[in-house]
Amino acid sequence: MRPDVLNPLFIDTDALDGVGPKLKKPLAKLGLTRVRDLAYHLPERFVTRRVIESLDDAAEGENVIIALTPTEHRPARNNRGPYRVFAQDSAGNICNLTYFGRASFTAKKQLPVGEKRWVAGKLDRYGDMLQIVHPDHVEKESSANIGRMCEPVYGLSEGLTQPRIAGLVQQALERLPELPGWIEPTQFDKEGWPAWRDALQLSHKSENSNARDRLAYDELLANSLALMLVRADNRSRKGQPLQGDGGLRGKLQLSYSLTGAQARSVREIEGDLAQEAPMLRLLQGDVGAGKTVVALYAMLIANEAGKQAALLAPTEILARQHFDTLRQMATPTGVEVAILTGRDKGKARESILMGLLDGSIDIVVGTHAIFQDTVNYKDLGLVVIDEQHRFGVAQRLQLASKGKRTPHTLAMTATPIPRTLTLAQYGEMDVSRLDEMPPGRQPIDTRVIAQDRMEDVIAGVARHVASGQQAYWVCPMVNESEVADLAAAEARYAVLKERFGDDVVLVHGQLKPELKDAAMERFASGQAKLLVATTVIEVGVDVPAATLMVIEQAERFGLAQLHQLRGRVGRGSEKSVCLLLRGSGLSETGRRRLALMRETQDGFRIAEEDLELRGGGELLGTRQSGDTLFRVANLEQITRLLPAAHADARLLMERDRGLASGRGQAARTLLYLFERDWGVQLLRGG
Repeated sequence: MRPDVLNPLFIDTDALDGVGPKLKKPLAKLGLTRVRDLAYHLPERFVTRRVIESLDDAAEGENVIIALTPTEHRPARNNRGPYRVFAQDSAGNICNLTYFGRASFTAKKQLPVGEKRWVAGKLDRYGDMLQIVHPDHVEKESSANIGRMCEPVYGLSEGLTQPRIAGLVQQALERLPELPGWIEPTQFDKEGWPAWRDALQLSHKSENSNARDRLAYDELLANSLALMLVRADNRSRKGQPLQGDGGLRGKLQLSYSLTGAQARSVREIEGDLAQEAPMLRLLQGDVGAGKTVVALYAMLIANEAGKQAALLAPTEILARQHFDTLRQMATPTGVEVAILTGRDKGKARESILMGLLDGSIDIVVGTHAIFQDTVNYKDLGLVVIDEQHRFGVAQRLQLASKGKRTPHTLAMTATPIPRTLTLAQYGEMDVSRLDEMPPGRQPIDTRVIAQDRMEDVIAGVARHVASGQQAYWVCPMVNESEVADLAAAEARYAVLKERFGDDVVLVHGQLKPELKDAAMERFASGQAKLLVATTVIEVGVDVPAATLMVIEQAERFGLAQLHQLRGRVGRGSEKSVCLLLRGSGLSETGRRRLALMRETQDGFRIAEEDLELRGGGELLGTRQSGDTLFRVANLEQITRLLPAAHADARLLMERDRGLASGRGQAARTLLYLFERDWGVQLLRGG
């Protein structure tokens, strides 16, 4: 149960002055539904201003505060033109205060002719005239701008303004309670960090790296501690040791030998399964590294021990793909493989449910439907979770209820993640890495082409499709707006549809699941030759005949995302090509990024380089794979602060596994503050 001291932070934003139904909607778009969310809505940057007496004292591009007296209002000649207010400083220098659109009403009201006003804004030049476009603030008294010498700039959504969000944040900060200290005292003193409440207030006032680091450390500590509690709980549970005799695995008739990395991973999994404590292992492999084969070996060990196995996939199309692959590979063994999704109805569904209950089904593949209340197993021994990042820790914990004893868990991810970040995201798991590619896989020919050669690219796609092969076309990530991404995709789709007709299909994140699946199915079956997609293109879909990938404005993507997208091709025996179309204004970072994509296909190296190049971003969860894990800590802070936070969490667990001491109780508060409360609930008397 959440500590009472935190209750003021978890009340809805409508408890604040000025928040009604109209304002709640734009706040909710930013995830700001409670007082706590506002307190942690940290500024994206700060505007630093200087007070000047005369325009002669300022440089172009500088943010200033200056006293100006309006001398003339000059409306626009048409609706589109600017509304200008001519104003002069104490020395008689003239400056234009320029407004566009409806803001002209504000200008008429705030800037009466002949009355001095204190104006804050960015000074630039239009022709021969100095100007301030849309002043940030206009005040009657100089004192009103004193607090704006350093002003926070917050992330906004439509319907919110900077003053409005700043006012709400201030109300949230006024409600902050005093909280006990959860950081190990020696660490706290060494870093010279402020107290929790002070750190939040300072982070909203100015660029204070010390205060920001303290808040990031809190989040990392909460995460590490919660994952350790999961691990400790898992080890304390009684599972079922599973030891196979190799009989089923010996019947497999694979056309290839396992790589060294695959064989090593199978041995590690076999060792875990033989233990009474339930396995909790992450199988991390690059696209095409052969995770499915390793998962099959694990499931056959469970079958050899007389237990059932289940494979959970995030989408129906991925589930069906796994089902087809596993059934084909497992045929010589005689094990019964079934599929269960939300679509299965009537007698077919009943038959599968009966097979799971009486044990005649050895392996079931499906979406979250396989863990619904109505689904029961005779004896579930192993759960395999594909595309692990789609399922949170809390969801994984629910799976434990389906076995007579806690089943072993093998999670898989095709996103290569640097080791530090693996610790942050999967700290409660042992990790097996598939860092070798199966023999015989051809490297993907990666080329960088200028965007202005679009006609040549489309002609190349036409030749490719005419030869009977398929292609992907990924549209640019316009900005953080899915609507804009969608518009870009629809525009490209319209152009390509003119050329290719019904051979082209469109997939994006706003399509209904059944329509998205239908489009993917047309492409996967070969009925459609060209798939146009936004950046939410389904990960993991295996279409061997798709041997060409076109990515527009590739410089806008992170390396990890480019690598994931490129991995959609090169899955068959045919040579595959990836075309990275670049815009004209390529930055040095963009140039290095695209050069690295040409140079290597090692996902782990790319992930490390991505971390180094960006120092921030979304490695822990690109937009195609859900939300980022951390809201406060950025990648640079994770890399720098996580080892200490992890060590601190481990020290606390060693001294006080039940979190009953003074610092332990404070740590419980921390877990609730960052909503890692599933960690607390694993403690007796949680």
